[in-house]
Amino acid sequence: MIQKYLIVFLVSMVPLIELRGAIPIAAGMGLTDTVQHMVMTFVIAIVGNMLPVPIIYLFARKVLEWGKDKPIIGGFFTFCLEKGEKGGRKLQEKAGKGLFVALALFVGIPLPGTGAWTGTLAASILDMEFKETVVAAMVGVLLAGVIMMTVSLAGVGAFGLVAGG
Repeated sequence: MIQKYLIVFLVSMVPLIELRGAIPIAAGMGLTDTVQHMVMTFVIAIVGNMLPVPIIYLFARKVLEWGKDKPIIGGFFTFCLEKGEKGGRKLQEKAGKGLFVALALFVGIPLPGTGAWTGTLAASILDMEFKETVVAAMVGVLLAGVIMMTVSLAGVGAFGLVAGG
């Protein structure tokens, strides 16, 4: 059981996959079969998804700017910077003064290219305050967790009905 929770934790920290992939994986491993397992999965996925946020905010932009002109890694680092800048511009255009809410929704709505990693990088590029960024990311990760848990439970339940389980 601990190994399964460890997988959920580690997958939650992976960029682009994050909690959005970890919760369905947990459901597939049977970690949503009881309320206790569901709550534990939810908490572990949230912690795993949030753990990189302060590190991303404080260091990712600096590391990406340092590496953007280096051989081998330069292309990927440039891609990451451009993605963060593009996300930041979109957030700023849509949000105006409501940047906190926009960031929370950007992180929370589970669509490709959104999430805590991209949202936090965008916030650092926009020079949002650290505390505001972390709280907005937390609100977004909680929202994404609720959405993904609901979708995963509905999907697993529907699959069980179709499969005769």
